[in-house]
Amino acid sequence: MAKIKPSRGAAHARIMGVGGYRPTRVVPNEVILEKIDSSDEWIRSRSGIATRHWASEEETVSAMSVEAAGKAIADAGIRPEQIGAVVVSTVSHFKQTPAIATEIADKLGTGRPAAFDISAGCAGFGYGLTLAKGMVVDGSAEYALVIGVERLSDLTDLEDRSTAFLFGDGAGAVVVGPAKEPAIGPTVWGSEGDKSETIKQTESWEAYRTGAPTKFPAITQEGQAVFRWAVFEMAKVAQQALDAAGITANDLDVFIPHQANMRIIDSMVKTLKLPEHVTVARDVETTGNTSAASIPLAMERLLATGEAKSGDTALVIGFGAGLVYAATVVTLP
Repeated sequence: MAKIKPSRGAAHARIMGVGGYRPTRVVPNEVILEKIDSSDEWIRSRSGIATRHWASEEETVSAMSVEAAGKAIADAGIRPEQIGAVVVSTVSHFKQTPAIATEIADKLGTGRPAAFDISAGCAGFGYGLTLAKGMVVDGSAEYALVIGVERLSDLTDLEDRSTAFLFGDGAGAVVVGPAKEPAIGPTVWGSEGDKSETIKQTESWEAYRTGAPTKFPAITQEGQAVFRWAVFEMAKVAQQALDAAGITANDLDVFIPHQANMRIIDSMVKTLKLPEHVTVARDVETTGNTSAASIPLAMERLLATGEAKSGDTALVIGFGAGLVYAATVVTLP
């Protein structure tokens, strides 16, 4: 039997740089209220959202990704051609093939990296980060680029009172590279497919193609079921990620959950009994729910504002349609 040569990757992996892009158009709740019977007070009390960003025709999934990724690459201090893999998490790139990652990789001038898309909803960044860590440690890529990007305004039913106010657009990216010490902890991830109906696209593309639905497909959800699952079950997953990393809540500097809803974030903080010194990302107030982009966008903002600093220990957790989830502890770049 022939012996396969072992992989020669890095001892460990870390996030080296982060970048974000928010569309120029800021949409306040007043615009949402033009189509639904509600109030600014109701939206804020239910979600904590005051504004969100909606992309223009020119701010495509590709264009936003290139902007965010370019910043992440510059922040990491490497050249685009050093990127060996590009992983893009999105549910709002409407072409089945080719993967948008290949176009983004080319526009960034990365050469000929591995490039592919993944669909893991709001947990997509965590899934991509885990894949990138594996590639760096395995040696199949010295540096890997992870992008979470969404144009959820394209999948929003503005007449749906339960979801019209939730979603925003944007892109967030990180560069993952070699490290001498552990800087990305073990990932606790999984799925609960029996709950797949709680967050879903209203109609399949096939049904839309045949002309059955009268509206373009949109994202819908069972709000209360999602809230209960996120608060109680995802708090357990977050704790498991802390345990897997060998730390406690007291060791944390920063908590960056998926920016789904302010009530969910605040409830998770309470359930996890996070100490007051832990900085909590609440980017959802001005950015809305950007699904796969929400964690890197929140991370980028915390570092840019000085609320978090390089070297801080952060717990990140994403959760959403599937239902899927991913949580890990990282050292901020």
